[in-house]
Amino acid sequence: MKVRENLTRLSKLALERRRQGLVRQFPPLAETLRGTVLERYMTCGKPNCQCQRGKAQRHGPVWYLTVTLGPGRTTGRTLSAEQAPRVRRWIRNYQQIKEQLEKISDINRELLRREAK
Repeated sequence: MKVRENLTRLSKLALERRRQGLVRQFPPLAETLRGTVLERYMTCGKPNCQCQRGKAQRHGPVWYLTVTLGPGRTTGRTLSAEQAPRVRRWIRNYQQIKEQLEKISDINRELLRREAK
């Protein structure tokens, strides 16, 4: 769990500058994706294949993207080895944007609180 910063001690100007700094740090919005990349090792089902002899000999890695669409609704697809690093970067971008939006929201709530006084 992340600890929220105490914004009450900062001036209005400092809050506004911090908010603008957060906005400037956004990664490219077009390069975002919500989901998880899983690394899987599979068995093929052929009785004489080495993958039937134990975990260390399974086929893989196979990269798999999963996305939860809602309660009980998940979708997924296999990724190529070339796609996996890009998809991981997009997911990191999504997480960064989400964290920055929370910080901006905290700042905006503090600014609104001050207006109410």
